[in-house]
Amino acid sequence: MSAPLTIKCVVHCRRHGHGSAKTLAAGAEPAPQTVVPGRVPRLARLMALAIRFEGLLRAGHKQADLAQLGHVSRARISQILSLVHLAPDIQEAILFLPRVQRGRAPLILAKVLPIAAIPDWKKQRHRWQALRREGGSADRRRAATRRPTRVCR
Repeated sequence: MSAPLTIKCVVHCRRHGHGSAKTLAAGAEPAPQTVVPGRVPRLARLMALAIRFEGLLRAGHKQADLAQLGHVSRARISQILSLVHLAPDIQEAILFLPRVQRGRAPLILAKVLPIAAIPDWKKQRHRWQALRREGGSADRRRAATRRPTRVCR
């Protein structure tokens, strides 16, 4: 009779969801992912969605199909798709906007759509820089100087 064979290796066990079966993987357990505080600005999410929609349109889908799948109007799809008319560097800047810690993001779609309507990228860049310098501070100033309304009874 031969001696029993012993194999030593490092494995880790994890679940992918509540109630799911455990899976074994070879090697040490990976380091936990760090959660970045804040949330991705809505404008950045809409820019990513516009790029995705453009790819789907090139693949042969129709705007009406996208609107039906997203439970939005065709006009809203057109608004989102207008972001792809921005200069590539502006699109990149929008995608990498800093995360919002609390409250609303200073840049909103309504402020960027007029820039996307300009066909000249050089003029777009000038308007984008002006918008970035403003940074939504006008909205904050307006809210700070607004006097509360009184209700008399």
